[in-house]
Amino acid sequence: MSGRLPSGILVSALLRRVNDAGGFGAVMAKGDAQGGAILVIAVDKGALPRLLERGIGPDGKTALIDSTPAEDLDSYWRRRCARDPDLWVIEVDIAAAERFAAETILDD
Repeated sequence: MSGRLPSGILVSALLRRVNDAGGFGAVMAKGDAQGGAILVIAVDKGALPRLLERGIGPDGKTALIDSTPAEDLDSYWRRRCARDPDLWVIEVDIAAAERFAAETILDD
């Protein structure tokens, strides 16, 4: 049995933390509540939005991987959703958005 929390709970926790800290978070695409992949559109005031994805890092541990495309970010995640209906896409608008995402959706 895995100790990994379901994706829906991780998404809810991230949105609550961002909201509680005075930021804004929104679900752009709702994925599978149990095991859907999570993409985070990180909007940090004054910087271009970045797309962060929970995945396996070079050390074999869960990591946030910068998946920001060279093309239009909106078109990219919509195409991904069309291919993967289990995919969650979450937008967070807060200073240190990557830190909030890492602290919330990564395994310890």
